[in-house]
Amino acid sequence: MAATTSPEVLLEVFPYLRVLKDGTIDRLAGTQVAPPGLDPETGVLSKDIVVLPQTGVSARLYRPITAKPGTKLPLVVYLHGGAFCISSAADPCYHTSLNNLVAEANAIAVSVNYRLAPEYPLPTAYEDCWAALNWVFNCGEDRDSWVKDDVDFGRVFLVGDSAGANIAHHLAFKDSDPDPKLKIAGIGMVNPYFWGKEPIGGEVGDLVRKSMVDTWWNFVCPSEKGGDDPLINPFLDGAPGLEGLACGKVLVMVAEKDILRDRGRLYYEELVKSKWGGRKELIETQGEDHDFHIFNPNCDKAKILIRDLGKFINQD
Repeated sequence: MAATTSPEVLLEVFPYLRVLKDGTIDRLAGTQVAPPGLDPETGVLSKDIVVLPQTGVSARLYRPITAKPGTKLPLVVYLHGGAFCISSAADPCYHTSLNNLVAEANAIAVSVNYRLAPEYPLPTAYEDCWAALNWVFNCGEDRDSWVKDDVDFGRVFLVGDSAGANIAHHLAFKDSDPDPKLKIAGIGMVNPYFWGKEPIGGEVGDLVRKSMVDTWWNFVCPSEKGGDDPLINPFLDGAPGLEGLACGKVLVMVAEKDILRDRGRLYYEELVKSKWGGRKELIETQGEDHDFHIFNPNCDKAKILIRDLGKFINQD
């Protein structure tokens, strides 16, 4: 029997993926898929649809089965995390978390399955999510009935974790374009993925994880700017000022042990100092690390986080 040989690895982007010498992308995480359907624990029904046939971009739609005909519900446009290079709207952890959020908020959700780097380099993810957001507002009679018939378009929220929170930030600037149909009520940013070349806060004493996050970003967005690209560092000279956020309120949620925590705190602090006039709130979960609510969606602190998101979506 001939001996098998392991494929030669050109680059490892720990803990997410490996690039093999033949060009194959070997993803080590975020590849599992949960089917849509009725979740009996939450009473939430889901289905998959293609929203952009020309690119194949799809979304998973969620709707509480208790929704009554003619009742208009808030809409959550959800943008998943995964450092722009792993995971999907069908990831079992995200599927569970979205079921929980939709049940808690009594909302419709559109979880966008944007295309991933490196096969689709940035800014593809941003462009896909922007196109999906426009689909929500502008696709007329071709729009799915859950969106067309059940959504209160005065209560549309962008919610994302990690890379998805980063995308939500940039979509809110795109929304400042003069389109009266496209209006974002608020943004829920959970453990947002912002970064920079120079370490701040806890990053200064945690250079191992600082280097790891540097590697993630340089892999999905290779350029001489590195961590000081405006896509990942919103506080550089020349980056859009936060006063341009086109929404009425922002919730920033950080986790105590997360290497990204101080970037989320900085975002909130800069928002407070800016001329942006909306409502802003910062919530920090003690004793937890990055995206704990995704990896362990049924733990007590994850339930509290989802409850806080639900309050944010439904408060006047």
